[in-house]
Amino acid sequence: MRIGIYPGTFDPITFGHRDIIRRALHVVDRLVIGVALDSAKEPLFDVERRTALVQGEIDSMGEDAKRITVKHFSGLLVNFAAEEKATLLIRGLRAVSDFEYEFQMASVNNKIAPEIETVFLTASDATHFISSRFVKQIARLHGPVDKFVSPAVAEALTEEFLPNAHYS
Repeated sequence: MRIGIYPGTFDPITFGHRDIIRRALHVVDRLVIGVALDSAKEPLFDVERRTALVQGEIDSMGEDAKRITVKHFSGLLVNFAAEEKATLLIRGLRAVSDFEYEFQMASVNNKIAPEIETVFLTASDATHFISSRFVKQIARLHGPVDKFVSPAVAEALTEEFLPNAHYS
């Protein structure tokens, strides 16, 4: 069984992430989505909330959801991958600017754990421009985010930035 890890902060999970998740299922038999606790980023949502939002998105994926597990992790990604018996790390690339960072990270991971390969999936034409950072900025400025995230995620963002408002 080929097991892959799709790691990230998922702060919040977007349609771009969902696209990579769906396409990663063509490469692996089982996919573990690793919601990272340790990150240089300062996430808007805590790790439990991010994990719950990701799980909600997976639950809506029908039959595909049976092949996906969502877990949060702390520490080195390659250690988490080893714990999950994963042999592939799935990384999404939106633009050339993502490649340099991802390539360096893949090289470091390969030095630490050469038995774990990194697979890059390029973002689709429909989602390549979506980033969690932009989604949060739009939500912070009370703009519509429904073209980038699910209604559940949009509601979570609304609750964060407008505590007395509700998404409809």
